[in-house]
Amino acid sequence: MNITDPQIVLGTMDFGTRIASDDAFAVLDAFVAGGGVWLDTANCYSFWSDPSGVGGASERVIGAWLRARPGARDAVRIATKVRQNPLVPHAWPESAEGLSGRAVRDGVEASLERLGVDHVDLLWAHAEDRAVALEETVGAFGELVAKGVALRVGAANHAAWRVERARSFAREQGVEPWTALQLRHSLVQPRPFTPVPEAGHRMLTAEDLDLARAEGLAVWSYSSLMWGSYVRADKPFPQAYDHPGNTRVLAALDDVAGELSTTRNQVVLAWLMRQGVDPIVGASRAEQIEEALSARGVRLDDEHLARFAEAR
Repeated sequence: MNITDPQIVLGTMDFGTRIASDDAFAVLDAFVAGGGVWLDTANCYSFWSDPSGVGGASERVIGAWLRARPGARDAVRIATKVRQNPLVPHAWPESAEGLSGRAVRDGVEASLERLGVDHVDLLWAHAEDRAVALEETVGAFGELVAKGVALRVGAANHAAWRVERARSFAREQGVEPWTALQLRHSLVQPRPFTPVPEAGHRMLTAEDLDLARAEGLAVWSYSSLMWGSYVRADKPFPQAYDHPGNTRVLAALDDVAGELSTTRNQVVLAWLMRQGVDPIVGASRAEQIEEALSARGVRLDDEHLARFAEAR
């Protein structure tokens, strides 16, 4: 899997919509001050919360922050995504841009303009687009790497077999392959074969981890902290997560957090990083980021991992 030590990634989905620019700046400042590096955004964030009905708000806030903080671009790495931004306001998914060569190129060009940068450090294909030949998408991503517009490329919410096929096409074309996966993952898991209500979310599977370990791919997880459900009574876990296995897992989580004198959230993040996964964490306040970054100091041993595995 990822040859570097796993790290906390700052999720910026709500910047400019649910989170005002001033609050977003405070979160970004706290993240960098705490040694955080990676920012994760998307060109479609967050069209569902924006009166305009299209994305771009998150990237614009990051761009404004970069302009207001000389030298900040050298301190952070930026990941963004293309695929889901509506081309017609309030018309998703029918007008989603997709992953054709033109859509990828146009999407990235607009992202760079909003961010005010000449390249992104990682470009994600936000979800599959089976209406477009995978070879075409792979070629477009490879072209952007060759031009220096994206330094690396990865696949979010893709089936493992599609990722491996895309990597094969990249080898045939002589272009940069996808070297990172982004999928939904956390300590608690929904009931088997129970779909989650969030459109487009794809759960991390053992097969994804197997591919990543075999091929040396980075793995990022989103919804890592389940939108606060681990620690907030007013944000209960979704119905799909109501089953005996999670009851046992949460009891083990409380035991481990107590033994280590840390918080539930920090143990969850440490559990993800212990597996070589980079957890994406969203925050609306600086203190939330400070708590998350402190998870880097939480050390889980094999016995802790075994307790969680047995609880399932």
